[in-house]
Amino acid sequence: MYTIYVADDEKSIRDLIKTFLQKEDMDVKTFETGDQLLLAFMERQADLVVLDVMMPGTDGFSIARKIRQVSQVPIFLLTALDSDQNYIDGFKTGIDDYFTKPFSPIKLALRIKAILARQPFTTTVTELSFEGLRLMSAPPQLMIKDHIISLTNTEYKVMKLLLTEPNRSVSREQLLDEVWGIDSDVETRVTDDTIKRLRQKLRQVDSHVIIETVWGYGFKLSKKEVS
Repeated sequence: MYTIYVADDEKSIRDLIKTFLQKEDMDVKTFETGDQLLLAFMERQADLVVLDVMMPGTDGFSIARKIRQVSQVPIFLLTALDSDQNYIDGFKTGIDDYFTKPFSPIKLALRIKAILARQPFTTTVTELSFEGLRLMSAPPQLMIKDHIISLTNTEYKVMKLLLTEPNRSVSREQLLDEVWGIDSDVETRVTDDTIKRLRQKLRQVDSHVIIETVWGYGFKLSKKEVS
């Protein structure tokens, strides 16, 4: 049984999320603040975390950053803030998904169920490579030259798809389906933001492997041309 931690200062939202997740046979622990959730997480990690952004005490963005320092557990953010900048700030913390209030508890529960089903639970180290770039599964990370790039579970799954057939383009629709478990009718900026984070991580180590945009379709790995 999966254990889910949920922090939101509104009891009605906590109870609503708990009800729908319990219907999916999940063990749900709820907290009024992110600080309470973080304390519990440090004692015993959950399989997934749901955080409201605006709460008394430490905000959800900061709690997500602190969790990401010690774990690659999937993190979902809930927020009443709907600006592009808040969306970008959320994904910069390394979260896996983002729901704007008011949200559908059914969609949240199904998205959580889908992302948990796609987690790499095996402790066996598997490796994919392309032009000296290696993807490791345990823990999820990229290795290139003498550098190690830590990945969230979502970033790992995106890179795994790109590396499985590195000379083939992967569509946004395939990424949405296989990584997030959602269909192509859903807003696709979650895919683009994950790709942006991966590109930034590759640039930080001066990688010669880049993620190329295939306009109107998706993405593929390629080797950077040296001028």
